[in-house]
Amino acid sequence: MANTASARKRAAQAAKRGQRDSGYRSMVRGALRKTARLIAAGNASEAEASHRYTTSLLDRFARREIVHKNKAARHKSRLSARLRALATAAPASAEPPPEPAEPAAD
Repeated sequence: MANTASARKRAAQAAKRGQRDSGYRSMVRGALRKTARLIAAGNASEAEASHRYTTSLLDRFARREIVHKNKAARHKSRLSARLRALATAAPASAEPPPEPAEPAAD
């Protein structure tokens, strides 16, 4: 337990900051889940918008040291890879299959 006034004050500040940061971390987890759900559903346009928001959130909280910078980078990298995979898979599945070639008439 804190024995001095300054130590008591610092303990109270740390507790208040911890509660606030807990809410911020929860916000990040929710944004990550939402983006992952949109990617899994194959909704490319909404997933892209959600990815931009989530990336911004991760950058902001990493800068404020609420989320570790390496953790933010890892999440951003994994989401970007999944979004790229969705973008490359979507156009290929939208095209009709190629027509079989006609045999050459001699």
